[in-house]
Amino acid sequence: MRGWMGKLRAFFIFSALTLLLTGCGVDNLSALKPKGYGSDLLFDLMMISIAIMLFVFIIVMAIYTFVLIRYRQRKGQEDFIPKQTEGNKALEVIWTVIPIILLLVLAVPTVQATFDLADESTKGDEGVTTIEVTGNQYWWHFGYPDDEISTSQDLYIPTGERVYLDMKSSDVIHSFWVPSIAGKMDTNPGDNDNTMYLEAYEEGVYWGHCAELCGPSHSLMDFRVIAVSPEEYDQWKEDMQNVDPEATAEAQEGQDLYENNCMGCHAIGDGAAGQGPNMTNFANRTKIAGVIEPSKENLVDWIVNPEQFKPGNQMPANLVSEDEASQIADYLMELDHSDVGASASEAEVEEE
Repeated sequence: MRGWMGKLRAFFIFSALTLLLTGCGVDNLSALKPKGYGSDLLFDLMMISIAIMLFVFIIVMAIYTFVLIRYRQRKGQEDFIPKQTEGNKALEVIWTVIPIILLLVLAVPTVQATFDLADESTKGDEGVTTIEVTGNQYWWHFGYPDDEISTSQDLYIPTGERVYLDMKSSDVIHSFWVPSIAGKMDTNPGDNDNTMYLEAYEEGVYWGHCAELCGPSHSLMDFRVIAVSPEEYDQWKEDMQNVDPEATAEAQEGQDLYENNCMGCHAIGDGAAGQGPNMTNFANRTKIAGVIEPSKENLVDWIVNPEQFKPGNQMPANLVSEDEASQIADYLMELDHSDVGASASEAEVEEE
């Protein structure tokens, strides 16, 4: 009796945990709340798969329950052997045909979605945006070759338009994943580039992650996709094409220190991906290094000893003193080159 009660108690505990976990999830970070064309396709496939699994489960449990009750051993039948059914062609046809039908129900939309997500028919057309994505340990670089714009960690796209991503890696295999608006795609080192597209339905800030184990700070390799209206996107491009990296008088010493110690890895304005993230529009980011709360104190700590926040990253520690790091932080906190997307970022910070 005690063993039975323990199993029942465990069942109710796990049921309660399951019910609790169904309420977990964050807007713009869940594949179960699709807000883009790709995520919509994948969500529909998940629902079809779940429906098929539930159908099979219900049928199997119904047959199991019927057999358990109908053919259970009764008193006086201890030596009774029921009629044995062997080689029933009707049953064999049924349990062969039904799984085939269920597989076809799942396979047809899966194949259609696979080809749809791989469609590149409009890539290269006039007015269609193509962005070069480079995965690095443990950050992301985004280049807009047609507009001569480079940035890191924050990927700006227009809503209601298909945006193509040409993807590669500078070191190991990474995987680009924005659950709310698209599926995932590996970024590979060498010349093996992959292509996918994003198409966001509505404006907002969507969090993305690296979905391929790539080192000790893999779980900290976050980035943001900021979807804005086409008009705001055009304004953002104009702002980024006219970046002025000059500091105010108060941060001039910080700029000098930055140019002497940091510029070799961290470019400002257009340029190829360096050894470190591009700092254009740094002050508009809601996270330092993708994971740290934005404050001058945290930025100074990151500059002096980045290893404590992201183990295995390529940034050298103690390159400058703490006082010099403070001056560099003053300069970086001034790098606010565009107001586009700022309202969405502020709303995101308030939600957190």
